[in-house]
Amino acid sequence: MKRLTLIALLLALAPAWGKYLVPMDSAQTDHLKAYGVAYRVLEQGYDCEWLLNYRGGSWLLPEAPGLVELAAVRGVTLEAVDPGAEAAIRAEVEVENMEAVLLEKAPKVAVYAPYTYQPWDDAVMLALAYAEIPYEHIWDAEVLAGALERFDWLHLHHEDFTGQYGKFSRSEGDQEWFRAMRAEFERAAFEAGFPTVPEHKLAVAREIVRYV
Repeated sequence: MKRLTLIALLLALAPAWGKYLVPMDSAQTDHLKAYGVAYRVLEQGYDCEWLLNYRGGSWLLPEAPGLVELAAVRGVTLEAVDPGAEAAIRAEVEVENMEAVLLEKAPKVAVYAPYTYQPWDDAVMLALAYAEIPYEHIWDAEVLAGALERFDWLHLHHEDFTGQYGKFSRSEGDQEWFRAMRAEFERAAFEAGFPTVPEHKLAVAREIVRYV
């Protein structure tokens, strides 16, 4: 009886050996939310592995506190993985056209888009908001002020850096929204000390290139 009690105590005190697979194939119920769950685990200070080409690019996550509950709340599918199953996964990754990429840090994300844009105006902003991955919305003033140094990842909205107001200038030039956008661009260029919008945009583009 004492031996059984000791074994039970040791098992209770031992670290958890299991991990969780976040499948990204058809077994996953919410692919975008799954990215957010992986991001949250990274935020907690745990390493994650991204299994490229394995079941759609699945995630292998440690048994972090609250992981199961978080996945349940967000509607994300988890599959428990014991040491034997993990070994089988790694063996398959090793011999197939796959790779296990170790992630050790939750990246600080910035989205470069006009101030007037809402999350639903940009596909990446929409995806990040839905996945519950935090990001900061920045524009020309922040770029020229050196804010890019604070970020690990930068998404560029589909902007025209020539300062010609994009492809809608000919067809939508008389529309109220377009006139407001043009006025905003001209005001921003003036406040930044540039005589024209193209020169302003060129300076912004050069700063982004330097950052990259």
